[in-house]
Amino acid sequence: MNLEKLNEVIINEPSYKLKQIKQALFSDMIENWDQALTLSKKLRSELKERMPISIEGESFFAEDNQTVKVLIDLEDGHKVESVLMKHDKGRNTVCLSSQVGCSLGCKFCATGKMGFVRNLTSSEIIMQLLYFVRLLKKENKRVTNIVFMGMGEPFLNYDNVMEAIRIMNNEECFNIGARHISISTSGIVEGIEKLSKENLQVNLAISLHAPNDKLRSEIMPVNNIHHLSDVLNAVKKYVDLTNRKVMFEYIMIDGVNDGEKEAEELSRLMRDKLSFVNLISYNPTGVFKPSKKEAVEKFKKILTKNSVNVTQRYKFGVGIDAACGQLACKE
Repeated sequence: MNLEKLNEVIINEPSYKLKQIKQALFSDMIENWDQALTLSKKLRSELKERMPISIEGESFFAEDNQTVKVLIDLEDGHKVESVLMKHDKGRNTVCLSSQVGCSLGCKFCATGKMGFVRNLTSSEIIMQLLYFVRLLKKENKRVTNIVFMGMGEPFLNYDNVMEAIRIMNNEECFNIGARHISISTSGIVEGIEKLSKENLQVNLAISLHAPNDKLRSEIMPVNNIHHLSDVLNAVKKYVDLTNRKVMFEYIMIDGVNDGEKEAEELSRLMRDKLSFVNLISYNPTGVFKPSKKEAVEKFKKILTKNSVNVTQRYKFGVGIDAACGQLACKE
């Protein structure tokens, strides 16, 4: 699917045709152009030839049916993974990828082991969402939330990610509120600074995972370029400009970053009232072990004692390698 070709196809068509096409594709959720009965047979035929909208992918379902992972085939033969998480009360979150692979090499992340292949186009990002939109339509449900927490670093593909977000947010397209869209970054300072100036109220999350430079550099090589102090300064400016909350993600790894010392250090970093910590149990990728339950509880108590807002992420999709850090395009 290549949305970039749409303007070429309709260049000689009346302006209202674009609105009809958007309605058919994003609201009616058609799966082939023959279903777009508001369009002429000639236009449908041209769209089929020049902008096909079929999505080739293999789905994997968790035993509890709360998580669905899809392995999508891209036009050039590469593949990308994304995940649907079904919550209570009708909330359905899609976790999107922004790149094929990742260049950052975080030690706890399966995607990092793949290395970087290429950026996804905005159409390829939208295609992931559209796959799950169509899937949920069969259940009379809809996607309510978007998180860019899949494969790749969103801020290293900034323009395509923002273009995709504007399509998601557009009333004539998916009409998903900006406050229901979150971007997670490992701390690309330039991206944080750019986002602070966007006229979009999307949520910002920082993959922190360590409270000091030494430890963070050991498990996240990106810290050698974007030091912890630089990341935190960029976040402070972001908060000052937007007055929006920032989530700091912290993967709990047994014997690595889950001690009382690290909890106290993290508490000192989290002084801004508009920041909160989200504790994430490490999901097996063949390197470390997840923190023991007692260690997580003790860590959480220390943060709470120091007046840090803290939450704990519910696990989705571990059994199908769909959990945080596990995406690696496995057949």
